[in-house]
Amino acid sequence: MTDFIRFFIPCYFILFFAVSFLGISIAVARKIGKNPNVLPKDDSAYALVGWYFKLILIVLFIYALLPLPFPRVRELFGIDFLSFNLFQYIGVGLMILAFIWVVIAQFQMKNSWRIGIDEHMKTELITIGLFRFSRNPIFLGMTLSLIGFFFAYPTVIAFFLLIIGSILMQIQIRLEEEHLQRQHGSVYLTYKKRVGRMLHLY
Repeated sequence: MTDFIRFFIPCYFILFFAVSFLGISIAVARKIGKNPNVLPKDDSAYALVGWYFKLILIVLFIYALLPLPFPRVRELFGIDFLSFNLFQYIGVGLMILAFIWVVIAQFQMKNSWRIGIDEHMKTELITIGLFRFSRNPIFLGMTLSLIGFFFAYPTVIAFFLLIIGSILMQIQIRLEEEHLQRQHGSVYLTYKKRVGRMLHLY
């Protein structure tokens, strides 16, 4: 299982970033005629959150690639009492499920998908598909992916990335929900009452 994890994790995150960030960004940019990455670059608090979010993603990507050239890196930061096969199988399963979930949610968002808050173009409020069960299915999928990563590769750094990443996503979610409420008014409030922030099972 150790050798499988060593190759699975780098391949997984290369695919995840290529499809869920680069691929979808290119596809949406062609349709709407602008870059869907609308994170601000000023000195506002929101821009700082965006900067930290990008930093965590960069650290995650670099750390995920380390097992390939440095197979013993896990021994330096590993949490030994969590290192057993069942834990790793669960982690791999969660990561695969999370990837599929995120891709489906992005497909269902169509041209409304953004990295950040688009203050200049009104986006459609998506309430179908996975959005019937979660107001933020992409962030839910990303959170599950980080949980799965920690399960499959239980290290102090993976745990740190899970905690910090989850906090930043929760901040971003609240900022985006405030924006959607301003943009869609009562329609969004009705949707908000009906569907949970992360998951709502009927």
